[in-house]
Amino acid sequence: MPGTEAVYSFPGWNRAMDVHGSVVGLILLAIPMAIIASAIWFESGGPILIGQRRIGSRGSEYKMWKFRTLPPKTPQLSKADLIAAGIRPRPLGQFLRRYSLDEFPQVLNVLIGDMSLVGPRPALFTQDDLVRLRRDAGIGDVRPGLTGLAQISGREDLTLEQKVALDVDYAKQLSPLSDLAILLRTTVAILRARGSY
Repeated sequence: MPGTEAVYSFPGWNRAMDVHGSVVGLILLAIPMAIIASAIWFESGGPILIGQRRIGSRGSEYKMWKFRTLPPKTPQLSKADLIAAGIRPRPLGQFLRRYSLDEFPQVLNVLIGDMSLVGPRPALFTQDDLVRLRRDAGIGDVRPGLTGLAQISGREDLTLEQKVALDVDYAKQLSPLSDLAILLRTTVAILRARGSY
């Protein structure tokens, strides 16, 4: 089918950057992650981590790890669907989500190769519309990222079409310097908590 073939993918240097970055990240985040895990346990018990079904490169499905911020057994829905269903995180979960601290465990996904440090945020297994838009845009082979151009440009304030357009822009200008710039700008975006839920 026209428009469905992969046009963009990650070069070899990207994986080396991911491995080194994730190892350093695990070392730096070890104590903060232990504190967050303890706080979740004291507030609402287990489980501390959840594994969400996400779509990776080439349409493959994998388990993306996050700190649990919602009540146990909450169905895996997009943020928009959670809001529509009236499902809200508890105070600790709100804080973790606001500053993206719940995403820390995804450093493990980067280390094992499911994700990259920078790239399009992974779609839920139910987000067929987002997967289709990315495939049609030629970025179906691009490995999902811990952060990305869309995350520093509005996060959930953006439409799916706007997110995919930013994902394509990222793939076009892919370079070590652009990845480093996005990682640095991510810190500012997190502190501003723009588009968070």
